[in-house]
Amino acid sequence: MIQDLTENIIALSTPQGVGAIGVIRLSGPGIIEISDRFFKGRNLTKVEGNTVHYGKIVDESDRIIDECVATVFRAPRSYTKEDVIEFSCHGSPYILDQVIQLFLRHGVRMAQAGEFTLRAFLNGQMDLSQAEAVADLIASDNAASHEIAMRQMRGGFSDEIKQLRQELIEFASLIELELDFGEEDVEFADRSKLQGLVEKIKSVINRLLESFQLGNVIKNGVTTVIAGRPNAGKSTLLNALLNEERAIVSDIAGTTRDTIEESLNIKGIQFRLIDTAGIRKAQDEIERIGVDRTIEKIGSSSIVIYVFDVIESSPEQLWSDIDRFLEGSKVLTAGSKRIFIANKMDLNPYIRPEDYYRDGLISTDNLITASAKNKMNIDYIKDKIYDTVIGDPTMMQQTIVTNSRHYDALRKSDEALEAVLRGLSDGTTGDFIALDIRQSLHHLGEITGDISTDDLLDSIFSNFCIGK
Repeated sequence: MIQDLTENIIALSTPQGVGAIGVIRLSGPGIIEISDRFFKGRNLTKVEGNTVHYGKIVDESDRIIDECVATVFRAPRSYTKEDVIEFSCHGSPYILDQVIQLFLRHGVRMAQAGEFTLRAFLNGQMDLSQAEAVADLIASDNAASHEIAMRQMRGGFSDEIKQLRQELIEFASLIELELDFGEEDVEFADRSKLQGLVEKIKSVINRLLESFQLGNVIKNGVTTVIAGRPNAGKSTLLNALLNEERAIVSDIAGTTRDTIEESLNIKGIQFRLIDTAGIRKAQDEIERIGVDRTIEKIGSSSIVIYVFDVIESSPEQLWSDIDRFLEGSKVLTAGSKRIFIANKMDLNPYIRPEDYYRDGLISTDNLITASAKNKMNIDYIKDKIYDTVIGDPTMMQQTIVTNSRHYDALRKSDEALEAVLRGLSDGTTGDFIALDIRQSLHHLGEITGDISTDDLLDSIFSNFCIGK
């Protein structure tokens, strides 16, 4: 994918389709001179950078294609650190295509996916983790993912990684110096200080690794399955959480035969609520398929909200259902969290929630009494769903890893540092310790792009939208 940076590139930066405005972005060392040939209004070669100018775009025969606004950015004060022009045209697909074709006829080529951001990275405008945050920012669909992407794009994550690398590099250089004086049996790097440093860096890396589970669900949404026996009130609960009549509610057991999925935003985090068919021995083939799908959804969920009818379900029956459908079936993933809703409390308010408690499974922490029909405790249920994901609220103020590539690099770096600690404990010679430190530095460098390959860059930037 990596192209010649001396080439001039062009792309539509706004979405395809009809709109009020369409923005065409151009970048490259000669793009201002080329643009000036077809822009009538101001001499773009003489204007200052970061200025906006009204004029007309004309073709080779002086036919007016559009009236537009040209925004001029001069290197290095631009997104790509190259000369950049952005034409804000009327949003007609015909007009936008005519403008792009005009420049293509005169030596400018179409940009590849992510090429503007790739140039920003290659020209030192941002590091690799910041460049990836650009894609995350564009894809963010809730306040939490937006905040994390903005924090990473501004360098919060990469600054932390660079600090870790710098501290390791300083010690690695001392060990490398020892190797140059191997025959003289000198020691420049204090092994006890190195051990303390490695342990400190490992603690930071482990905190970042632990944040990935939270970061992943914030970025992709939290899959939340509402499960339980037929007629327990699952669909009523879904409607109450959404505050709209989304699912059909009936006294007839087994009304929901297939899954119903809706999105719910709680305090800036997107939850994908999935209402499922009631779990029981199926009465027919269609219901059996529905129950199978319920079990499948539970297996891929981050949160399971298990609803039971306090009138129909005794504690013993609830425990039996859990053993059979959740614990016994082993469908839950290791990270799945469970919330139990004792529903229909309006019909029997004298039920004792503690009768349903079960050591290590159901307690006051995850059992909520409710009446979905009367919307009793719905706000509390939302708070509990949010807290189940976030855990410690201060986590949202810390660096959170959302990228699986970053997670993998951190994990490998941590493994290399663990080898350093073993080497220090076993009295391993400095050359092997230096090798493990270099390995850790390599993986940390992969995150920020200090260490990169063409294949890696192709893989990352090919997933960007064209025009960015």
